[in-house]
This record gives sequence, structure tokens and C-alpha cells, in this order.
Amino acid sequence: MIEKKNARLSRVLIYFFLVIWAVIVLFPFYWMVMTSVKKTSAYDSELTPKMIAEEPTLENYENAFKFREGTQGKEGSLGRYFINTIIFTVVTTGLMMLVIVPAAFAFARLQFYGKKALFALFLSLMMIPSELVIITNYATVVGLGMNKGNMTYLGLILPSVTSVFYIYLLKENFEAIPDELYNAARVDGTSDLKYLLKVMVPISQPTIVTIVILKVIECWNSFVWPRLILQGNKPYYLVSNGIQSIRENGFGRQDVPAMMAAVVLVSLPLIVLFLVFRDKIMAGVSRGGTKG
Repeated sequence: MIEKKNARLSRVLIYFFLVIWAVIVLFPFYWMVMTSVKKTSAYDSELTPKMIAEEPTLENYENAFKFREGTQGKEGSLGRYFINTIIFTVVTTGLMMLVIVPAAFAFARLQFYGKKALFALFLSLMMIPSELVIITNYATVVGLGMNKGNMTYLGLILPSVTSVFYIYLLKENFEAIPDELYNAARVDGTSDLKYLLKVMVPISQPTIVTIVILKVIECWNSFVWPRLILQGNKPYYLVSNGIQSIRENGFGRQDVPAMMAAVVLVSLPLIVLFLVFRDKIMAGVSRGGTKG
């Protein structure tokens, strides 16, 4: 009886602290949404911040999209930043999958001289500080002129089309597939490419979906590299850089509700993406480290 009471009390305390922690974590987002639907005049007149918008409006979202910055002919806007980010995210993620899937297959299934040493070298690259990689990439991109004109998208995309961690994660998943399947396919005359596309990719779908989602989130939140390579080239800004630029030029300070509306619009796609695919993300990550 005492053990049951202790167990019940433990559950109550656990849920109590989880609720408190959830409130702490979610409150900034709630405050952001509430501010985004307040009228600018009402927000400016508040001596004490109010938790609820008395006269909610969507006008701030319209104002956020109407805002323009930059010189004539080189203007940036929130809509343009969204388009740039979508292009960057889709192309980068697609190219990365074309790189890491064959690489993971080669390390998992093919036999060639120095494979273990080469893979160990790959893993050692994860120990290099990201700042050093950024410096090297920047020097290369600028040297090739991929930070100007129509080459700008290449400068943004190419340094992000591979990932040692994702190759490692997918390799571990490929190695969990029984060798008997591969040997049987080889006996039937199936090529390595066909076996990869018809057998390994479908079996490893949860991990692949997880990698795609994580890469999309990474691209959407990318800030340092685009900020460095674009250097004021506003027509090519991504949403993360665009939001920062909007805040810096005074609009975000003069019209806080509109600024919060812009931040909500930028955050919403990732929140929806995670809520829709959260089960696949957890399943893919757990499968990645499981063999047999």
C-alpha cells in the first residue's frame, strides 16, 4: 500500500514539474503570438504588458510582408526571403541526399582497400571546429567568385551538400540490414545501384526521412554562413538573415507587433514540420544506432 502511494506521489511530482517546464518553454512562443496580433497603437500604449490581445488583428502580418528594405533594384522583403530559403533548402537537401546515400552504401557494403582508414578519416573531420571549416569554405567560395550575381546560390548551397554525421548515421542503418539479402541479390545478378535503390533505401526509409527533416530544419535555421557570404546582398537573404536585418534597420523596434508577426511566420513551418514528423524523427534516430 505504501509503495503504491509513493509511486502515485512520484508520478504526480513528475507531471507537476513537466507542466511547469512546459509552461516555461512555451511561454515565449505564446508571448510572441499574442504580441503579433496586437494593434501597434495598443501595444505602444501598454504601461504593463497584457497577456491577452483585447482586439486581435492580422494587420501586422500584412505589414510584415509589405515591408521592403535595400536600395532600388536590390530590395529585399519577407516574401523574397521565404522564396530564397525554400530554394536553398530544397536544392541543398536534394543534393546532400545524392551524396550521402551512395557514400553510406559504399562504406557499409562495398569492399575496397583502405575502407576502414578512410572512414576513420571521415569521422575525424567531425572533430574540426566549424569555425575553421567556415573560414576555408569562405576563402574557396570567394576565390571562385560564387558570392556575386547569379553564382550566389552556388556559394550558399555547395558547402552544405554533405555531412559526415549523416553519412555515419545512414551507414550504421545500412549495416543493420542482413548480409544475406545483399549476397542473394548479387547471386541473382542485381547491380549494386539497383540493390541500393530497391532494397536498402526502402528498408532504411525511417532514417532517410529523419535525415531529410533534420537537414530541412538545419537549412531553414542557417544564419552564420549566409550572413558571411552574402554581406548585405539583400535580394539573396534567407529568412534568418532577413529577420535580423529587419530588426537592425529600425522596423523591428518601431513596429514590434509586425516584427513578432514576421518571426511567427518564419517559425511556423518548422513547428508544423516537427509536429507532423516527430514520430519518424524519433524512430529514425533510434534505428540509426541499432544493429541486427
